[in-house]
Amino acid sequence: MKMQRFSAIALACALAGCAVGPAYQQPAVETPVAFKEGQGAWVRAVPADALERGPWWELFNDTELNALASQVDVSNQNVAAAVANYAQARALVAEQRASLFPSVTLDASGNRSGGGGSTPTRSDYQVGIGGSWEPDVWGRLGKGVEGARAGAQASQADLQAARLSAQGELAVNYFNLRQLDAARALQAETIVGYRRTQKITQNRYDAGIVARTDVLQAQTQLANAQAEELGLERQRAVLEHAIAVLVGKAPGNFAIAPRPLWTATVPDIPLDVPSTLLQRRSDIAAAERRAAQANEQIGVAQAAYFPSLRLSGNVGLGAASIGDLFSASALAWTVGASLAQTIFNAGATTARVEGARAAFDEAAARYRQTVLSAFKDVEDQLVASRILQSQLVLRQQAAQAANLVEQQVLNRYQAGQVSYTEVVTAQATAQNARRAVVQALSDREVAAVALIQALGGGWRGL
Repeated sequence: MKMQRFSAIALACALAGCAVGPAYQQPAVETPVAFKEGQGAWVRAVPADALERGPWWELFNDTELNALASQVDVSNQNVAAAVANYAQARALVAEQRASLFPSVTLDASGNRSGGGGSTPTRSDYQVGIGGSWEPDVWGRLGKGVEGARAGAQASQADLQAARLSAQGELAVNYFNLRQLDAARALQAETIVGYRRTQKITQNRYDAGIVARTDVLQAQTQLANAQAEELGLERQRAVLEHAIAVLVGKAPGNFAIAPRPLWTATVPDIPLDVPSTLLQRRSDIAAAERRAAQANEQIGVAQAAYFPSLRLSGNVGLGAASIGDLFSASALAWTVGASLAQTIFNAGATTARVEGARAAFDEAAARYRQTVLSAFKDVEDQLVASRILQSQLVLRQQAAQAANLVEQQVLNRYQAGQVSYTEVVTAQATAQNARRAVVQALSDREVAAVALIQALGGGWRGL
């Protein structure tokens, strides 16, 4: 009997090499040889999304941003949910791996029965150890493990993507908030200037030099500027609330001190952005791992075409008294093997295989689309960074010219050479030009954050 059991196990182990299902190959995708908006060259990607990206936000040299970004990992609830999802995926891998090993059970029971009259009272005690094992003859269980492992790796990539997304959103909100700080400071200076102009106009009206319409225009301009200042205050409060949520705090218990003298710091973007950094895109890694997971499911479905083998054994002790339970005569054992094969299920197995193939085709298509979208993201942000830098120079030139025009027109108005309408126009133009410079500075920082996200977390060398 021992020889028979050994033969059965040896046969199962030999058959274990007969795994079914296609070998996984990463879906092919067309890649450009170089950036259209840069000077770097692409190389064939190797999964590197798990490499340490480092605190990329430190590139902006803002200590307050550094402190806020470091809180996203521990406080943001979306990241916490992604962490929990990854933990679930890892647990599923462990569960699937356990199916490759035998399961052992221990049973113990004790019963006492009897009745009235001549029915005797009887006792029955039993202790048994049993085991069962399904050899992975066709690789179904192994492919289930590999599929679960690929799913866990996809969940890990999703976790990285959630973390990067939250950090990027925090940085964008922070830079927009600082831009509003600078805009409010400019607006306060504008209001001071409008008050001074209104005073000049009132004096000229009191002297009978100008009509009352000039005074009314000055009052209108000042009131509109004050209303706009309140609008900026509201926008800043909304951004502050959003940042509070991103760092896991209640808005009522969170505040960021204004910084009127804020100046933007945009990190230098290298001309040759290494394409290898695209390998660090977590969404690409997740899409590729899900394609691998879908491929393993084809093998799992195909294994249903073949019979399943199950080995079992049991050793038990039974006696009428506990004292006799462990005697040799109380020992009983069984060893068995079973083979099961589906003969007819109206094509259900074939349908499941075709469904698994279609699911893989879908996952492969999603992977290719994700890669193409990643190329687009990098190209978009490279051109945005380049154009915004040129625009900033032009905005600054326009602001300088508008400031000179504003002062000259105001001087000419005081000399009675132009109407107040020209003063209003010059002041509005100068105000918009100054605001445009601040907005351009903020746009460059936001574009830098977007480029960092497009590159999977930075452009520092691997």
